[in-house]
Amino acid sequence: MKTIQFVIRAALALAAAISLASAQAQMTPVGLWHSIDDKTGEVKGEIRITDVGGVLSGKLERSLKKDSKPDDKCDKCVDERKDKPMVGLELIRGAKKVEGKDVWEGGKILDPEEGKEYTLRLTPMDGGKKLEVRGYIAFFFRNQTWVRVQ
Repeated sequence: MKTIQFVIRAALALAAAISLASAQAQMTPVGLWHSIDDKTGEVKGEIRITDVGGVLSGKLERSLKKDSKPDDKCDKCVDERKDKPMVGLELIRGAKKVEGKDVWEGGKILDPEEGKEYTLRLTPMDGGKKLEVRGYIAFFFRNQTWVRVQ
């Protein structure tokens, strides 16, 4: 009887640990996201955020805007991304996790429609199902809430 109780407790503890690890694994910006326009509420694109050595990068995988064309280029960009194809364009650069918090800062985010680059803060929300994306210059900022695709 004690053996059965031990096995049941061990199985429950293992299930709880797996569930907790799964929930914590999602509290990261890494993954595929629908970017949502902060003005219209429409889905603009799919952004894939990756982590290489603790530094985040995010690229536009697919534009979902109604008026987008496959050969659209970043004509308003002012750095080496100028006139590069929108699909595959690196929009997020250099964000790192803040120690002890589920927040990533210190990077930049590009708004290719305006050609402006903003200081970046990423904060997973709602168990990692949503991502608060804040771009700011000094005291001026814009927030978007992105939705996890996978």
